[in-house]
Amino acid sequence: MEFNFAPDIKKRIKEVLNSLDLGHIKGKMIVCFRSTGSTSRAMARIWSLPTIWQKALKTQPHYCIEVLSEKFDRLSKVEQTKVLIHELMHIPKTFSGALLPHRGRGKVKIDRRSVNKLYRLYLKERKKQ
Repeated sequence: MEFNFAPDIKKRIKEVLNSLDLGHIKGKMIVCFRSTGSTSRAMARIWSLPTIWQKALKTQPHYCIEVLSEKFDRLSKVEQTKVLIHELMHIPKTFSGALLPHRGRGKVKIDRRSVNKLYRLYLKERKKQ
C-alpha cells in the first residue's frame, strides 16, 4: 500500500469547512492522503492522533483523512463531497484527537441521513458565496 499527500483533497476539505458550521475543526491540523493498493471496502478513512501520542510527541491533536484511490476516485464529485463530510463528522467538538463512532451516545449519529443533511447545507452555503 502506498500513501501520498493529497493537496486536492485538502482543498476540498477546506471548502467544506468554510461552508459548514464546523468551527471546532482546525483545518490546519488535518492532513490529507490518497492511498493506492488497499483491499479495504472503504472509500475513505479518518485517522486520529490519540492523547498518549500527543503527549509523547509533545504536539497537538491532528487528524489524517485518507481517500482510497481505487474507490474514491471513481465516485462523482457529489458523492466524494459526501464521503469527506462523513469523515469530518467523526471529529468530536473537543478536537481532542479522539474519534466519534457511527452511533454515538449523544445526538451525533453518522449515517446517510445526517451526511445528506449537511451536504444540503453545504450546497446552500456555496450558493451564497
